[in-house]
Amino acid sequence: MNLREALETAVRTMTEGREVAVAFSGGLDSGTVAVLVSRYAGSVRLYTVGTEDSYDVRASREMAEGLGLEWEHIPLDDALLTDTIRESVRIPGTEDPITLSFEVPLAVILSHVKEGFVIGGQGADEMLCGYSKYLNLSEKELREAVGRDIGVLESVTLPHEKAMADHFGKKVLYPFLSGCVRETVAELSYEDIRPVGDDRKRPLRDVAEQLGHPEIASKPKKAAQYGSGSMNMMKHLSKAKGMSLSEWIGSLSEGS
Repeated sequence: MNLREALETAVRTMTEGREVAVAFSGGLDSGTVAVLVSRYAGSVRLYTVGTEDSYDVRASREMAEGLGLEWEHIPLDDALLTDTIRESVRIPGTEDPITLSFEVPLAVILSHVKEGFVIGGQGADEMLCGYSKYLNLSEKELREAVGRDIGVLESVTLPHEKAMADHFGKKVLYPFLSGCVRETVAELSYEDIRPVGDDRKRPLRDVAEQLGHPEIASKPKKAAQYGSGSMNMMKHLSKAKGMSLSEWIGSLSEGS
């Protein structure tokens, strides 16, 4: 089974006949998932969280129009961000600023959408070596780094997301972490998966090309916390209070 077949199998199994919300950034991972979900789900709608001028909102609006799929922008303002961070601390007990910042879009989507199932590109950067920190690593170093990051994903990130999803009565779907995708990726060679410069996640870019979407294949990597604008907003709000990010988050957890 090649990566396209594995990913398509995972998405079909998870979404067939269901009402599905796509946590959509307008990038390679969620764009490829959106194309596949549109083939199998009973209904599909794309949701993007971010400030009006954020990278994700601009990219998502353009890509959704090109795909001909229903799309909704959920505007991120100071009040919504603060409430979301407060809930994200209270429910799972997470206080790490980086984790909270990149989890903001999903948390907002979980609290907003009517669909019972939310799917996105979580795990693609770990499984397919999308992070810049993987550049210039030997095969042994790369596989060890990926293994550590998947461990963090499974022990920290996924429990956080499950707690938030359970709170809002939703279920988050992870096609990139499915058994068939993991098995397929495990068989890829070092040359297949190693990132070179800006050319990262080449196997997934090939999938997007095979699906007939070169515009998705060419999308650059943008971290969620910066693509949505959440990190800049958190820094602005904490600075306005004369606090570090950690202090500001702590103040929210104390209910101030």
